[in-house]
Amino acid sequence: MTLVIHPKDNTTLMLQMLYEGSELQLITAPLSRRQMRRCIRNTGAQERIFLLGHGSAAGLLYRSAEEEAAFSGLIISHAHAFPLRRHGANLVGIWCNAVDFARKESLHGLFSGMIISELEEAREYGVYTTQEELNCENVNLAKNLRFLLDAQVPLCDIPARLQELDESDSELTRFNYKNFFYL
Repeated sequence: MTLVIHPKDNTTLMLQMLYEGSELQLITAPLSRRQMRRCIRNTGAQERIFLLGHGSAAGLLYRSAEEEAAFSGLIISHAHAFPLRRHGANLVGIWCNAVDFARKESLHGLFSGMIISELEEAREYGVYTTQEELNCENVNLAKNLRFLLDAQVPLCDIPARLQELDESDSELTRFNYKNFFYL
């Protein structure tokens, strides 16, 4: 059964499209390190593990309450790297700088670099966009990624194929679509 670790957050709701309608185990709140490692170890190597949301090179973040502005801590961190590494190359990590976490922890699969999901991030990276474009194009990105996953495109081919599906070719989409990597 597919394992999805996707902490609740209104700005990453579009990532639900990647797993909606699938048979899965969904984790939206932190577990103890031991429980999380057990969930990862109990996911068969042929099954995909999705790590989705907000994060940094240190790992995947969560908020104790959705209305909180600050993050509460890491739901996936170095403490989970060993069981994730043993899972093989069937990992999908989508959060800002997930690729840096994956490189640091020697993980393999499909990972994102910086993905703009909020207007503040667009301003920080000098990418002109509007809230409407951001909402629409992040949904389109998730739909395109789901299309490739459902078509069973090998994870190693997804970064190039994803860029081919960018119909808008805007400053925002060029930034986001080029920030997917296979390790």
